[in-house]
Amino acid sequence: MYVVGFLEGTGAHGYFLATDGLNAYNYAPIFVQLLFHVLLLLDPLAALMIIRARPGGPLFAAMVMLADVVGNWSVAYSAVMAHPTEFLRPIGLLPITLFGIFVLLTALPLRRALTSGGDVDACVSSPAEAG
Repeated sequence: MYVVGFLEGTGAHGYFLATDGLNAYNYAPIFVQLLFHVLLLLDPLAALMIIRARPGGPLFAAMVMLADVVGNWSVAYSAVMAHPTEFLRPIGLLPITLFGIFVLLTALPLRRALTSGGDVDACVSSPAEAG
């Protein structure tokens, strides 16, 4: 799920940059614009860290998603409060928020699994140890 989500984010940010250039996020404050452009690098890095099973990957992914969700909500909050049902669609703020919550809730358990080796055999004693 992590890899798919972060690669989808990479594709979205790449698409926005390719179609609208550096002005792709001109509706947002400059700091948020910079964040959204930097996500073009951070999203694939998070995916790569997860693919390579780096123990720091889940925490890095959680930090990236926290920044992404906060940036998106800071821009959309007023519009959501004015017309909440317009944001109940499978694109935009809703999937970003749901994926962000998923990453934040699973980052520590995934880190623990990667730190302990994440090897199922490590949790099961071998026949030699049992006897």
